[in-house]
Formats: sequence, C-alpha cells, structure tokens
Amino acid sequence: MDHTLHGTYDYFLVILSYLIAVAASYSALDLAGRVNSSKGKNRLLWLVFGAMSMGLGIWSMHFVGMLALTLPVKVVYDTGLVILSVVFAILVSAIALLTVTRNKLEVKQIFIAGLLMAAGISGMHYTGMEAMNVEITYDPYYVILSVVIAGTASFAALWLLFYVNRDQSRFVHLYKLGSSLIMGAAIAGMHYTGMVAAHFHTSPHMMDNQEMQMGTDTLAYIIVIATFLLLGLTLFGVFINKRLSQKDSRIQENESWYHSLYENNEYGIISINTSGIILNMNPAILTIGGLRAEDYLQQHISKIGTILAEDARENAAEWYNQSFGQMAKNFETTLIRPNGQRVELSVINVPVTIQGEVVGNHLFIKDITEENRVKTIIKHQADHDELTGLPNRRKFYELLNRTIHANVGETTTFAVMVLDIDRFKMINDSLGHTYGDLFLQGVSSRIVKCAEASQAMVARMGGDEFTVFCKTGADGVEAAELAEQIMEALKQPFRLKDNDFYISASIGTALFPIHGKDAVDLLKKADTAMYQVKRQGKNGHQFYSPDLDLQLLDNIELESDLRKALERNELELHYQPQFHAESNQMIGVEALVRWKHPKKGLMSPGLFIPIAEETGMIFEIGTWVLKEACRQMKQWHDEGGPLIPISVNLSSQQFHQPNLVMYIKNILEETKLAPKYLELEITESMMMDPAVSIAILQELNKIGIRISLDDFGTGYSSLSYLKKFPIHKLKIDRSFIIDITQNSSDKAIVAAIISMAQHLKLDVIAEGIETKDQLDVLTENDCQEIQGYYFSRPLSAEEVEQEFFIPGRIAGEIGG
Repeated sequence: MDHTLHGTYDYFLVILSYLIAVAASYSALDLAGRVNSSKGKNRLLWLVFGAMSMGLGIWSMHFVGMLALTLPVKVVYDTGLVILSVVFAILVSAIALLTVTRNKLEVKQIFIAGLLMAAGISGMHYTGMEAMNVEITYDPYYVILSVVIAGTASFAALWLLFYVNRDQSRFVHLYKLGSSLIMGAAIAGMHYTGMVAAHFHTSPHMMDNQEMQMGTDTLAYIIVIATFLLLGLTLFGVFINKRLSQKDSRIQENESWYHSLYENNEYGIISINTSGIILNMNPAILTIGGLRAEDYLQQHISKIGTILAEDARENAAEWYNQSFGQMAKNFETTLIRPNGQRVELSVINVPVTIQGEVVGNHLFIKDITEENRVKTIIKHQADHDELTGLPNRRKFYELLNRTIHANVGETTTFAVMVLDIDRFKMINDSLGHTYGDLFLQGVSSRIVKCAEASQAMVARMGGDEFTVFCKTGADGVEAAELAEQIMEALKQPFRLKDNDFYISASIGTALFPIHGKDAVDLLKKADTAMYQVKRQGKNGHQFYSPDLDLQLLDNIELESDLRKALERNELELHYQPQFHAESNQMIGVEALVRWKHPKKGLMSPGLFIPIAEETGMIFEIGTWVLKEACRQMKQWHDEGGPLIPISVNLSSQQFHQPNLVMYIKNILEETKLAPKYLELEITESMMMDPAVSIAILQELNKIGIRISLDDFGTGYSSLSYLKKFPIHKLKIDRSFIIDITQNSSDKAIVAAIISMAQHLKLDVIAEGIETKDQLDVLTENDCQEIQGYYFSRPLSAEEVEQEFFIPGRIAGEIGG
C-alpha cells in the first residue's frame, strides 16, 4: 500500500545550501574573468576546470538542499543518477562560461544559452530527485514554476556574468559579491520550488539493488567534503592564477610598452638574429627608406646593403661584421630610396643579450639628412662671411696655413695680397650701412671675377678689407698683373641710389717664402705694403720690402707724436694768398695746416694727414684748423686788414657729422667771424648721397657760408653735382696746371671747366700756378682768380702781415 511521506527541513542545511550557491556563483564570476583573459591551451584548461568547479558547486547546493529534507523513511540514492546529475551541472556551467566569455553578447545568444542552462539545471535537479529510492509525484504547476525560475535565474546569471566580467572598475569585487548573492538566491529558489512540487511516497522497491545505492549520511559528507575541497582548490587556483596573472600582466604591460616604443619610435628599427635574418622592422624604417616590410622580413640583412649608396657599402659591411659584440656601436651611411633620393643615416646597433649570450641586434636608424644639411650650413657660416659669402678671416688663415705646411721645403712661390677700398668709409657714412653692404657685395663680386682667371682665392677679413691668395713666380709678376686687373675693375663706377660712385683700391703683396714663412708674418707684411700705398696717395699696388718696416716704425712713432701735437701746440696754420689776375689784388687766403715737429721740423700735411685719417684724429685736427683760421681772419679784420674770406678744407668726418651746421655756427660765434668771410672747400667724394649733401649745403648757404668744390676734375666728376648743389666756386686742380703749356688736353680741359663755370654763374679759381706762361694760358681763357707759388708760397700769419698788411700794401696789392 502506497503512503504519502511528509518531511521536515534542517534549516542549517538550507542556509548552508544557499551559502554554497553564493560561493559557487562568486567562483563562477571570477572564473569567467580567468577564462576570458587566457588564451590557447590555458583558456581550455580554465574552461574545463571552471566548468567542473562551478558545476560541482551548483550540484552540491542542490543535494545539500535535498539533504536538508528529512523524510520518515530511510532514503538512499542511485549512484548512476547522481553522477548523471553532476554531468548536467558541469555542462550547464560550461555553457555559461562559453557564453559570457564572448567579446560581444546579443540578446538572442543570451536567450538560447538561458534555455540550455534552464534545461540543464532542471535536468540536474530532477535527475537528482529521481536518484532517491522514494517514489515521487509532482505538482505540474510548481514544476513549471521551478523551470521558469531556472530559466529566469539562467538569464540573470548570464547577464551578471557577462557584465561583471567586462567591468574593470575598482568596485568590481562589490559587484561580484552582490551578483553572487542574487545568483545564489535564484538557484536556491529554483531548487526549493522544485522541492515544493515533489510529493514523496513509499515504494516496494526502496531496498532493491543496494550495491548501487548510497545513504544520505554518506552522501552528505561526500558532498560537503567534495564541495569545500573543490571550492578550496578553486580559490587556491584563483589565488595562484592572480599571482601568475599579475606576472603575466606585468609581462604583457612590458610587452605593450616595448611594442609601443618599437612601433612608434621616430628611429627606424631593424631586428636581426645572429644569422643576419631580419626578424622585424618598425614603421619608421619603412618610411625613412621608402621600403615595404614584406620585401625584407625573414631575408638576410645583406639585402638592405643593396639599397645603400655604392660608396657606403664596403664600410657598412665591415661595420656589420664587427657589430655582434657586447657594446653598442654606431656609424653613418647613405641609403638610396626607390625614387633615387639619397638619405643620410646614423646607425646604432644594440646587442640583444639573453643569459649573457648575444642572440641578435636591434639596429636603430635615424635620418640625419636635414641635420647634416644644417651642420653644413652652420660650418659654412662659421667659415664664410655672411655678407659676401667669401671665406672669412678664420677660413683664410686655415687655408693659408695648410698651403704653407704643404709647401715647406718646396720651391713653390705664392702671393698673399691685402686689399683695402679707398673712400669706403665715406660711401658708408654718406649712404648708410644698407647701401654700404650692397657696395661691398659689388666689390667682392668684381674681385672674385678677376681672381677666377688666376685660380686665386679671395677672402673678406672684415669691413672693406679683402685678402687674395694666388700662385705666382718668384718675381711676383702674376700677382702684380692680378692686382692691376682688380684695380682696373674697381675703377668702373658702382650704381647706387641712382648715382654713379667711383672708388679705388690700395693693395699690398707679400711673397712666400721670400717675405715670410708663416701666415701671420705674410699678412702683416702685406698689410704694411698696403698702408704704404695709402700713404703715397692710395689707388696703387706695392710689394713688401724690408725698408717698409722702417717706414712703419717711423709712422708708428709719428702717430704717437701726432696724438700729442695738439696738446703741445705744435700745429700751426700757413696761409696762401689768392689773387685777382687783372687787378693783382688779394681776394682771399687758404688756410693750410703745418706741423712743427720737435725733431723733424716743419712737416707738410701730406706727411701726417693720412695718419690722422686712418687713426680718426682728423676730426680733432680739422676742428682746430677751422677755429684757428676763423680766429686769425677775424683778428686781421679787427686790425684793419682787407675784408677778404678765408678758405678752409673740410674733412669728410667733419662734413658727415650729424650736427655740422650747428658745429660751424658755434665756431663762428666763438671766433665772432661773419659767415660770409668763411669759404669751406669740399670734395666730390663728400656728396655721395645727394639727398643728405644737398640739405647740409643748403643750410650752410642760408647762413651765408660760401662753398668751393676742391680738386674739380681729378675724380669722377658728375655734372649733376653742379646743377643740384648750392656751390659758389670751382677750384681747378694743380694736376691740370702743371703741363698746361705743353699738353693740349690739359689746356682743353681747363678751358672747358672755366667756360662751364661761367655759364653756370660760378666763380672759378686755379691753383698751383708757378710760371708766367701758366698764368697767361689761364688769363687767355678768362680765369680771373689764381693761386700758387708764382704769386706767393704759403706763409705764416706773421709773414702774411709783413708782406701784405704793412702800410701802403693794406689792400693786398702785388708789387712788380
């Protein structure tokens, strides 16, 4: 007779079953992460181990829950069905882990996997129930409800497993714990709903086949021991895995750093093994060389050698053969891209060492084409003049020294020439530095053009000083010819600021080894020769001679004495009278400076004025001359002398000072000489910049000062000067007067100057008249104002007074 059995629950075991479900859920969540982060065989092992651990956990929860039910009869379990229920639990777990470890999970996939899990859990539960030796009937409603709960729990478990598996925030452990509590409750809910659906009855077959059955006590201990053992192993595996994962993570992190450094390095990198096989190449080297990785990977490094420049291959091969050492080495080479472009490379090999043994190399390659180009530019700038592009002083010394060392003991002769531009300072001061720079560029271009035919080297030493280095014979003929060519080229006008400018050059030459055997000595002696040219009137060429050293010492001594001349009142003025040719009356005097040297006696300006110009003392001397001349003329006026003007030569430095007009006014006010009695003599060279010169001359003209154009016709005169500038008088230079009686050209030039001046309403005066014949030629051409030794040499102030200002001659009339 069949009887219905009513059981009671052990709540401790109920709670324990729930805790087991929670622990199994937490373990599942953690294992899902391990499976997802593993690859290859490790992934499969973690999947199998995870499925078994999770499955046994779920199965243990169910059977602990079943053991929590106490029936009034002894219950035993069929071992085969128990094992089958375990298989169901493990399969369910495997399905769960396979599903949630996907990179992307769609709703459809969750739904299908949830159905499979629900079927598996239900199968595990009801197979386990069937293993009891008790007859069981079920309430269909609760069975369906338990399956629904199983399905819902499966969907929820899958979603939680997937979500928590992707979460990498710092709260992940809290998410796992909360999810485990929910999943445990769902699993327990399904189980106990299924238990409610079951009705137990006695059965006549309860004791059949006892060999294949186990008692509840035995099952309980086995379940508990197995559950905690598996959970313990799982947790221990998780712990070990975390340690290994941390290590793997560090390795992976290091690999990521290395990979990032490798792939994103601005240096090109080629990795090769000791056999020379190319293992890897980063993107940078492909860009640098214009290469394709597939053409070179797993190929021998010698294939790279085929795209190197031919002149670099041998050196590269030799370097490569020495590159497998313990130390990094570097060298430079050149690569030819497929488009033919040359790329200059710096290559550093870094040995790869494992356990003390070199297993390969990383070749770090940098494109230094632009870097080398910049270095070349910087080196060129260091060795060359920025303005003209010529070699500078440093480069010139280097080349000169190199040539000297190469010719020690040889019979080769070469010349070192120092060239200085005459009147450059005047052009620079007049036109400004911008036009001065353009002028120097034009000068250098002409010198270089002359030097090319002689294969000479030209350098700019600074300012307006150039040097030329050329081969020549022992007699220096070739050097002299080159100097003449340069001087002739520089005589041609330079067009600047809509005007033609004329210059000349002073050139000094020293010969190796005749005049010196080192660079410093040769340049010094060439410089000495050049300054001798300047002292002799500029515009010429001279070779060095030992006599020049004595002259140089004299000039140095003279310069020192000249600096003290003003302090010691050694300068004095002489005055050369100027006369009217017909009336023989004195019409003016020209002030001429003399130096009464304590040892050398009275010195003419030609001996010390060039030194004053070179040293900058000309301004101070010019100021003294102007003041003294004005003072003396005012004194003569006050003492009853004729009211005639005094002519004073104005230096270029005085003319180009920024406050010239105020400077003149102050001197006139200081000496109290009326402006109309001052005549300033200027040269054409002072009027290089018409805009500036016209303004200055107009201001001087406004205050009543007369302007005389000195040495007219000797330079490269521009008739536009006479039209533009407020000039009152032209002064015919003595060079046209000397041969005027024999040279028809000089006579014609003088006649033309006189006629032109008359038509332009300008006064004209001739200087340097020494004979009656010269005077006659001038008067025949209607030149009325004259000056020269024929009438009077330059006189001191006392001599002027005695000769011309004594009673009876106060008007300055010439006797006889």
